[in-house]
Amino acid sequence: MIRKLTPVIEWGTLLLSTGLACFFLAIILWDLISKGAPSLSWEFISSSPTDGMTKGGILPAIIGTVLLTFITALVAAPFGICCAIYLNEYAVDNWLTRIIRASIRNLAGLPSIIYGLFGLALFVQGLQMGTSLLAAGLTLGLLSLPYIIITTEEALRRIPNRMREAALAVGATQLESIRDVVLPSALPGILTGLVLTLSRAAGETAPILFTGVAFYINKPAAYLNQEFMALPYHLYMLSTQHQAIEQVRPLAYGTALVLIIVVFFLNLSAFYIRYQHSKHE
Repeated sequence: MIRKLTPVIEWGTLLLSTGLACFFLAIILWDLISKGAPSLSWEFISSSPTDGMTKGGILPAIIGTVLLTFITALVAAPFGICCAIYLNEYAVDNWLTRIIRASIRNLAGLPSIIYGLFGLALFVQGLQMGTSLLAAGLTLGLLSLPYIIITTEEALRRIPNRMREAALAVGATQLESIRDVVLPSALPGILTGLVLTLSRAAGETAPILFTGVAFYINKPAAYLNQEFMALPYHLYMLSTQHQAIEQVRPLAYGTALVLIIVVFFLNLSAFYIRYQHSKHE
């Protein structure tokens, strides 16, 4: 009797948990959309803040967030993917490799503010980059690196060994086997992990707080050595630090909605790439 009820209880618990998560997510989204949508307009998206950030738009914050995410991807993606390929395809399973994997997982669990302090010490002060877009992007790149390594390695592990053996059996080298067989098959999982990691990085506040983000700039950052505005920090300032919080609350909701839309399109791009990949398989 208990064995028969166990699957029912498991499925019931799973459905209940999923339903509760979707319910609260729907409440949050409805609150943001209902209060943030009235603030959305072309002027809000295409202009800079004015009158002490009580009017105007968030264009510098949007451009700063996009540039920051792009730099993070350039820094973290190549190194993370190459490191995962080495660990999964080349490294011998010994005590040193296990220590490296454990260290990567521990780094992934560090609070983001630790990365911010490390970025301040290394990039801002040590390498004398100053508080800048480049220093913030490099810091977020370090934060994203462990996640990309973990997700890429998991994607590579899902590829059956028989595919590697078949490629080697027809005369391909190990490098050719990885390049032509393993990586194309693991590409959807790699892209999913990469985009989810970049979506998380785009919403981070603590690491960029010490390395380059500014409270107010009247125009988008044009150079890598300049300070910049970013959507998550702009939202934080409007919500907690502004001298007229009630007056700028609609702008804060609008900023939150734009940030969600940016993250949504990042994820949508991953789904599109995966769809195109699966269509050509």
